[in-house]
Amino acid sequence: MGIESATVLDDRYRLLDELGHGGMSDVFRAFDDVLKREVAVKVLREVEDPVLRARFVAEAQLLAGLNHPGLVTLLDAGIRSDRPYLVMTLAEGPTLAGQLSAGALPPRTVAEIGTQLAAALAYAHEQGVTHRDVKPSNVLLCADSRALLADFGIARLAGDLEQHTRSGETVGSPAYLAPEQAAGEAITPAADVYSLGLVLLEALTGERAFPGPPLESAVRRLCTQPALPASLPRAWRDLLQAMTARDPDARPTAEDVASALAAVANDLVPPAPEPSESTQPMAVPRPGEPASRHRRRWLLAAALLVALALTALVLVVTSRDPAPTYGRTDVPAGVPEQYQAPLQDLHDAIEEPQ
Repeated sequence: MGIESATVLDDRYRLLDELGHGGMSDVFRAFDDVLKREVAVKVLREVEDPVLRARFVAEAQLLAGLNHPGLVTLLDAGIRSDRPYLVMTLAEGPTLAGQLSAGALPPRTVAEIGTQLAAALAYAHEQGVTHRDVKPSNVLLCADSRALLADFGIARLAGDLEQHTRSGETVGSPAYLAPEQAAGEAITPAADVYSLGLVLLEALTGERAFPGPPLESAVRRLCTQPALPASLPRAWRDLLQAMTARDPDARPTAEDVASALAAVANDLVPPAPEPSESTQPMAVPRPGEPASRHRRRWLLAAALLVALALTALVLVVTSRDPAPTYGRTDVPAGVPEQYQAPLQDLHDAIEEPQ
């Protein structure tokens, strides 16, 4: 029996409206009757599968040990009717996936969001945690301009020999998997850097780097790097090319990415506007300067201000990740033999969007 809104968990958390759902859980807005505040409650749906339960418990343990302004904070955890749940801070605002449903974002906005996400990942990596599922729907955009990284449900401690996955199962969202994830190889923090690179590229272009059926998408990234539009500034192209290198050892660390993105964001800051007419007398043509040239200067200045104002507008649309197309494509015969089994496992394991 599913948990619905109006349910009260442990005589404390009163579930209100549903905020979203994924492959293993539902997320509700809830009210904490003890501390009199709104929170987010994530409730596990599928309880028969011990693997999913283990992932959920692992998420609680991981989140409880993490404390960073760029990560969702775990407040409490419990079990009701054999269904575990997590209580987290409520992040008001859309996901990055919802934001991108309206199209690409301004480069400066992408750099600022990316800086925060990379810093959060750098902190998690220092704690020995690899996220393994960095994607737009796991990025929460708050009203105070903070970007929070959510859902460590499939993360694992780096170097932990205990696997919370089925034998041969590839964990993560197909559209953002690193090549080594798609191939079923060892996962390191470099996989998060790769996935973040794909997220940033999508935010800049409005298009997924590897669209299409999961298997076809995975095969392509084993052989090629994502296409980088020539229209992107050189600094962006160089950084994204490094982040999405097929060789994990060739990618920068999350800390290096955060530093690079901060520099990019600073370079993209528009120049400070000239003092307004209320604080500066209206300019007059210099002696000998034609009036037409003076008018052109004012028109150019006005056009610049209009362009800056338009750039500052960001459409906020709340929606989920567009569901990828799921085909039944077999593994192509031309794929190297060592990748055949992992890719087939990926194909067989994917049953619904994450």
